[in-house]
Amino acid sequence: MKQQADSATEVLAGLVERVTFHSQESGFCVLRVKARGHRDLVTTVGHAAMISAGEWITASGVWLNDRNHGLQFKAHFLKTSAPSTVDGIEKYLGSGMIRGIGPVYAKRLVKAFGKDVFDVIEAAPERLREVTGIGPLRAAKITAGWADQKVIREIMVFLHQHGVGTARAVRIFKTYGTDAVQVMSENPYRLAKDIRGIGFRTADLIAEKLGIEKTAMIRVRAGVSFALTEAMGDGHCGLPRADLIGLAGKLLEVPSPLIESALAEELSEETVTADRVGDADCIFLTGLYLAERGIAEQIKRIRAGALPWPEIDADKALPWIEQKTSLTLAASQAEAIRTALRSKVMVITGGPGVGKTTIVNSILRILAAKSVKLLLCAPTGRAAKRMTEATGMEAKTIHRLLEFDPKAFGFKRNDENPLDCDLLVIDESSMVDVLLMQSLMKAVPTAAALLIVGDIDQLPSVGPGQVLADIIGSGAVPVMRLTEVFRQAAQSKIITTAHAINAGQLPDLGKPDGDADFYFVSAADPEQAVARIVELVAKRIPRRFGFDPIKDIQVLCPMNRGGVGARSLNIELQAALNPAGEKKVERFGWTFAPGDKVMQIENDYDKDVYNGDIGMIEDVDVDEGELAVDFEGRTVTFAFGELDTLVPAYAATIHKSQGSEYPAVVIPVMTQHYAMLQRNLIYTGVTRGKKLVVLVGQKKAVAIAVKNVSGRRRWSKLDEWLA
Repeated sequence: MKQQADSATEVLAGLVERVTFHSQESGFCVLRVKARGHRDLVTTVGHAAMISAGEWITASGVWLNDRNHGLQFKAHFLKTSAPSTVDGIEKYLGSGMIRGIGPVYAKRLVKAFGKDVFDVIEAAPERLREVTGIGPLRAAKITAGWADQKVIREIMVFLHQHGVGTARAVRIFKTYGTDAVQVMSENPYRLAKDIRGIGFRTADLIAEKLGIEKTAMIRVRAGVSFALTEAMGDGHCGLPRADLIGLAGKLLEVPSPLIESALAEELSEETVTADRVGDADCIFLTGLYLAERGIAEQIKRIRAGALPWPEIDADKALPWIEQKTSLTLAASQAEAIRTALRSKVMVITGGPGVGKTTIVNSILRILAAKSVKLLLCAPTGRAAKRMTEATGMEAKTIHRLLEFDPKAFGFKRNDENPLDCDLLVIDESSMVDVLLMQSLMKAVPTAAALLIVGDIDQLPSVGPGQVLADIIGSGAVPVMRLTEVFRQAAQSKIITTAHAINAGQLPDLGKPDGDADFYFVSAADPEQAVARIVELVAKRIPRRFGFDPIKDIQVLCPMNRGGVGARSLNIELQAALNPAGEKKVERFGWTFAPGDKVMQIENDYDKDVYNGDIGMIEDVDVDEGELAVDFEGRTVTFAFGELDTLVPAYAATIHKSQGSEYPAVVIPVMTQHYAMLQRNLIYTGVTRGKKLVVLVGQKKAVAIAVKNVSGRRRWSKLDEWLA
């Protein structure tokens, strides 16, 4: 509880001794300040774009007596300026604000140049070499770092004047560099298109501050595109026209005729495209519209070609493969293999334990014996690795297979430079979205055959479209849908539970006799659930099953937000499993320290790490302002400023876990997650666990999820194009 001490506005000026807390997201900070006229350090709270020990601040605000924290100064306005005292300068330089300088070099620089150190960096950078240990590389890093800070300060001032918060200001600067001010003044709505984490609403607020009218055409057009982009975030390629106009109207609060004319302009510039889906008039984002049409054309092209291998006598091939693998194939498996050996394009779908791997392996071995050139791929690194382990042949991620070139930001493999193969196998195809599938299909030579493998009952791709479902639904290619669970798989409670969920039956949540691989632990409310999850991961599972709590156990949540969401569970699990020591960095609202499990949350083609990849932090180098992460045996370096693409991964969402498997999985299932409780979500979560799955929560919530099959229809047209 807060009590007012004296609410008259005062001005406080002083030197920042320590930054106790600074949120990159909101700019909120808690500072310890050596203030003029105060003997003790003053705790000051406020908002600042960048703040560092050693800086001089001027703040106006009020004194508050906080029951927990004692007397503190609450700044409504806070202005920072570069430090001017030797002590301040050393603190500032040593804080890790500038790459290449840590505490050690800060001391040396101040010793060499005293108060003139900033002038030296700016005007005579060659003199930096006078300091022991500073070579040409580090000197260049320091000058670049300083120039960035200076420009950032100027741009920050402009952005702050127009109501942009700190973290976003940093992203805007990262995207446009020194052109940031110009871009924003000309068309602030570009921000929503170009920058992750800036939506139309933020751009709209900025536009308002810049004096752009509510009814301005640039605003209404941006709103129409934004409404479609929002739909794309939900997996749609387009929307019925009436829905779109309704959505845009709600968003923009302008009359419908204005939206109609903005839509007409967007259509005439071909940013969006109109077409029908079934009986509905729809509007598509043009890129997605062309991608879906392209996939259909490519599949038809591949389907029309001749088989790339001479006819194979299945009556001879099947006994041969049974003998080679010492497996007896079930009738459904034999049928799938026969179909594959004579099909140009084919889909194999089914859940866990139905023998998809056995079939794919058999097909590959029969064709390899006939010297057929094979290529294997999957959408994620983990799925590709699993495919390699299962088949004994190298499988690549789709991005690696197509040879992504970060410089040209495109694939080297395409229709002009196709892949060199007679058969391409795509695994985990339920995860592949429209744009990636289009790139992949373009690169498949007409002479090659195509085998698409996936589980249609899993969550659809995170990106737009429902490629696998549309291909199956179109009836344009042969589909083998496997349902029979094989004997050894049927002994696994994980697999029987997954199939029960998929069939809409409440799985057996009772206590198993003896050891099993599936358990249900009840928790009445979020507090209890969090405590039980932490105890399970940190103590109970490792003690009973011998799993490493960080490397082997993955907590998977239906959603990010809320008390039992991935965000808050990450904080609890990190504190329990790997409390940060001295070596740590706090950025973008998270703490990162050696030993932390982290996940990459967007594709980074330069670093060759992709959305959903999980790694372990090896080292945090405060002097260099860098952090090293081990991704499956490969070390990747991140500058502190790039940490917005990493998050702790003790807990992750089920969506992010698609295509991955983990030795042990713990899934909270609470009625609080109501909005997200869907059959395909829980099914996808349960099927991620290889050796152990534990659901924590309420039986009622599990029942809701199993019943709810409403997994919303996605608006797409691929099935129509194919049919």
